[in-house]
Amino acid sequence: MELPQHWPLPEATELLGEILAAYDEPTRRYHDRRHLAEVLDRIEELREEGERFDPLTVTLAAFFHDSVYDGERDAEERSATWAEDALGAYLGADAVAEVARLVRLTETHDPAPDDHGGRVLSDADLAILAAPAERYAEYAATVREEYQHLSDEEFRAGRAQVLERLLEKESLYSTPFARISWEAAARANLAGEMETLTT
Repeated sequence: MELPQHWPLPEATELLGEILAAYDEPTRRYHDRRHLAEVLDRIEELREEGERFDPLTVTLAAFFHDSVYDGERDAEERSATWAEDALGAYLGADAVAEVARLVRLTETHDPAPDDHGGRVLSDADLAILAAPAERYAEYAATVREEYQHLSDEEFRAGRAQVLERLLEKESLYSTPFARISWEAAARANLAGEMETLTT
């Protein structure tokens, strides 16, 4: 899966290689290069649908948002720290800080109403929830594989908590297009998965 065409820093090809190598780690089942490609595609889709945001910082945040992923709670923080450490040679301090802020936001997916970049990145990251049934089932199965160190009972309890938090949100998505186009399908997928976990 080719991603370099999305990479906005042509002078930083070595960094791109390091990031893509991280997404290719064999322990990853869902948070891999395919997920990254899907997030980047959804960012482009939201741009085409009229969302206004800074493409440089949002795209870089997408590349970094799961650059560290090992099932531990502070993965987003470590991903943001990598962005801060790596991007200083290529971007000004404000842009680096914005990329790191956006990466940290993917832990909660709760952007402010006027946070245009955060809304786009958050919606793109959660777009998988609205995928067609076959892709959603594959996503759910690969998430389980990433937590294979947990027993079925532990995983079901933790996953159910995640799904409950999502379903309790007034809206899963922040941008108008995503709310109109993805919300209903995402809620149906989440409810279906919840039913399989609790029966």
